[in-house]
Amino acid sequence: MSNDLTSPRYLVCVAWPYASGDRHLGHVAGAYLPPDIFARYQRLRGFDVLMVSGSDTHGTPVTVRAAQEGVTPAEIVDYYHRRFVQSFKDLGLSFDLFTHTDTENHWNVTHELFLNHLKNGYIYLDRQQQPYCLVDERFLADRYIEGTCPICGYPEARGDQCDNCGNTLDAVELIDPRCKICGQSQIEVRETEHFFFDLGKASPHLAKWLSEDKEHWRPNVINYARQQAESGELRGRAITRDIDWGISIPVEGYEDKVIYVWYDAVIGYLSATREVCALKGEPEAWWDWWKDPASLSYYFIGKDNTPFHAIIWPAMLIADGRGLNLPYDVPANEYLNIEDKKISTSRRWTIDLPDFLSRYDPDPLRYALTINAPETRDVNFTWEEFLRRNNDELVATWGNLVNRTLGFAYKRFEGRVPEPGELGEVDRALLAESEAAFERVGAELDAVRLKLALSKAMELAHSANRYLNEKAPWAQIKTDPAAAATTIYVALQVIDRLKVLLNPFLPFTTQQLHRYLGYEGDIFGNLYVEEVTDARGTRPVLRYDGSQIEARWEPTTLPPGQKLQKPAPLYKKLDPGIVEEERERLLAHLARAQS
Repeated sequence: MSNDLTSPRYLVCVAWPYASGDRHLGHVAGAYLPPDIFARYQRLRGFDVLMVSGSDTHGTPVTVRAAQEGVTPAEIVDYYHRRFVQSFKDLGLSFDLFTHTDTENHWNVTHELFLNHLKNGYIYLDRQQQPYCLVDERFLADRYIEGTCPICGYPEARGDQCDNCGNTLDAVELIDPRCKICGQSQIEVRETEHFFFDLGKASPHLAKWLSEDKEHWRPNVINYARQQAESGELRGRAITRDIDWGISIPVEGYEDKVIYVWYDAVIGYLSATREVCALKGEPEAWWDWWKDPASLSYYFIGKDNTPFHAIIWPAMLIADGRGLNLPYDVPANEYLNIEDKKISTSRRWTIDLPDFLSRYDPDPLRYALTINAPETRDVNFTWEEFLRRNNDELVATWGNLVNRTLGFAYKRFEGRVPEPGELGEVDRALLAESEAAFERVGAELDAVRLKLALSKAMELAHSANRYLNEKAPWAQIKTDPAAAATTIYVALQVIDRLKVLLNPFLPFTTQQLHRYLGYEGDIFGNLYVEEVTDARGTRPVLRYDGSQIEARWEPTTLPPGQKLQKPAPLYKKLDPGIVEEERERLLAHLARAQS
């Protein structure tokens, strides 16, 4: 592949989840499903793609969870990391590498950036006022303290950020703070020494970069980033903490402190790239992903992570001094609510991904979360809506189109694609619409407007259903078998093209359809778990191999005479009773959390 901008490579960077609890549907809709759709699409276009992420092992949520359960942080990390790997595999998320941050490689890369920032004058020592719990006799890092947000008044703001208004905070700014370890408010502010990253020094460079062409960025992201960079209010931010769980500081004399998780987690995008290149036997290839101007990096996150990816991480890349690529796009999503209420893990008002996949297939979830994606505003997931999307759209529209066309062809044309007669105007019009759909749907996918892309693909399915209803091949075959053959031939061509158009969204069932249409090749790729060992231990990683995929993002031609497999329904019709069952399950979780 050439390295000019007409043939880019895509580095798809996915938010790193804290290894302290299962991912829920809000996480999936906001940060984990969109990058997979985007990556699968770009691979179908024939471009090089690297999709990376991993478990964030050093966050204070990990140590809080460990203290609550009476186990070590390492045990919590191992348990939830393995659950992430399995549930992401079950959902079909095509990570080239999903690793975690407690690896020898990640420690080395974090130390490397720390020392580069220190050498280039972006890290300095200073003293800081920090909350100290008199009951537990310890300094309280960000997630160990909560209180009322001084900006919006939200009563459950964390010490580092308010999830309600999205602003980053300093823990000492909280009103009525309380310790999350003991639950008490016996907190005083004490002075402690830390290393700081100088965001103020980076702000002129950030402002210049953000003033350049960013028309492809979502307005809420670019407006926020520009306002922050131009505000003159960016200041030094502590990058070390007085705790014992985290990456060491590569400077003598600070063995009692560790690197603060927000600093090391974003470095994971770089360290994961280096890790996967090493696993492929090309340890220096990471430079192509981080230095080549044709390598476009997309950061898929929820809106609460916008400050770290549109401001802080670009500043860290600038400060590194090696000319590493800055983000090409940061398509942050808004929030997903459940049954008209904000998701809350503490109150157990969530639908966790492993729990969902224990009862339902992955593609209906992928469909429901994309067709109602929180791209520009908060959206609401309800079980009633999930039922309707599954039964009325997947089963009755797309699934029915496939079932009745393939079933008819298999039964009436000896299980083969029929030989068409002369195409009429209506036939040619539908085939032309299916050809044009690749450009229409692709344009939306390129712009990361995934909801609109899926809607446009489904418009073609509606057109094909109308075509079948008007042509009525089940009636044609009684009087004009040749006309019925032409109708089924055209419908099969459109279905074959829809298979490609819908593959990024519905990879499992389009692979199934691929086989029904008589192909022996692969359109899904191979997702597999690999055990990797280094000096810090053994861990499972999720990896993806798409090298055998033969499909491309272009109109297909299903050859007449090709042998079809006996089809079966792609989707299950769900019983309306699941709506009440699932609502009761949610309420039961809520009641247990309150008891």
